[in-house]
Amino acid sequence: MSIEAAADASSGASASGSSFYAAMRILPRAQREAMFQIYTFCREVDDIADADGPREGRREALEQWRRDIDALCAGHPPERLKSYLPSVRTFGLRREDFLAIIDGMEMDVIGNIRAPDAATLDLYCDRVASAVGRLSVRVFGLPEHDGELLAYHLGRALQLTNILRDIDEDAGIGRLYLPREALLAAGIASDDPDVVMREPAMQQVCAPLLAQARAHFVKSDEIMARHPRRIVRAPRIMSKYYQVILDRLVARGFAPPRAPVRLSKAAKLAILLRYAVI
Repeated sequence: MSIEAAADASSGASASGSSFYAAMRILPRAQREAMFQIYTFCREVDDIADADGPREGRREALEQWRRDIDALCAGHPPERLKSYLPSVRTFGLRREDFLAIIDGMEMDVIGNIRAPDAATLDLYCDRVASAVGRLSVRVFGLPEHDGELLAYHLGRALQLTNILRDIDEDAGIGRLYLPREALLAAGIASDDPDVVMREPAMQQVCAPLLAQARAHFVKSDEIMARHPRRIVRAPRIMSKYYQVILDRLVARGFAPPRAPVRLSKAAKLAILLRYAVI
């Protein structure tokens, strides 16, 4: 196996169990490798945020990532990021977008997020999702303006869907991303995840996030429709995966108890086959 093929296989390996993997595997080689590198970076910093170690140790680990990203973007990457340099240069990947992702992960490290206000939740979504989109659209080759718009809307759509899908899983590690305003509007004063998860009014709490996610999907679909299919194949596949998940969450409902919602391999394959063709 060549060095390039080994690098490609290595980068893809960490993504191979995800929806991301199938969507990105259809890209041309340089784009695919860049996207796997972005994924691997996100996975690394996310693992730090979700680790069980002391918060100070995790903050220092994220700070080391900031130093490493600074070095990478200055053209002097540390060993673990040397393979990223061609992608950064080829696609113009921006330092501020990498750092925004780290800032988002740090929000989970400073303290467990519990019922943030709407503005804080939107900032979190921008950092952990739309910043990833801002890196990704440069790799896909979208024009600057529409690329930024797509990152804004699709990033938020995907992250809000994640939040709605994972409310019980997040509660299990002490986190509650549902916005304070929605909880109060449903008559829930507590921000204790275990208490909130048992509330019969969860359907009412989740309704505004469902509406927001739907609106962001509509906007992102409009943006992608303006561009050749070959450019937007990968983000369109990701969007369709998550729109199906959102539909299934709506069909299931949010009142307790809630059965997990996942997309089967067969369902992913059907979407891939439908949208991967140029």
